[in-house]
Amino acid sequence: MRDAESFDECYRGTSRRLLSYAYALTGDWAQAQDLVQEAYMRAWRQWGRLSEYEDVEAWLRLVVSRLATDVWRRLRRWRGAMRLLGPAADAEPADESAVLLQRALRGLPAVQRQALALHYLFDMPVAQIAQDAGVPIGTVKSWLSRGRTSLAAVLNATEVSGDE
Repeated sequence: MRDAESFDECYRGTSRRLLSYAYALTGDWAQAQDLVQEAYMRAWRQWGRLSEYEDVEAWLRLVVSRLATDVWRRLRRWRGAMRLLGPAADAEPADESAVLLQRALRGLPAVQRQALALHYLFDMPVAQIAQDAGVPIGTVKSWLSRGRTSLAAVLNATEVSGDE
């Protein structure tokens, strides 16, 4: 019973942040929810061992990141196959600013996108991101700087072209 209680505590304490992180990686709430659900299912199956970890949330973030990467790979293969069938009609999104931000984020390398999401959505310090990623602090600072610069350039270019 104690294991179930500690899993519930872990879920209650981390699920909102993990969902925000998954959304930042994917840009799609339904897909983010699926990734988070899968991560927690994996955590539940391994809870006896996982509950001994110092930072279970870091493990969950890693699982979500890997699942998101798998989704992108499958999507890339699927899009390649769909091109053979011809173009599909795109539906207009409801919230233009959110769509612009997601497009800009998708244009970033995965490491920059993940670093930005962890730093700004999770309020994680640079040192913690570096430790989780297994890279020097300077590397994370570089990812954040380059990511912000790229986002600003894309969003400013969109703003300028939208004013014309």
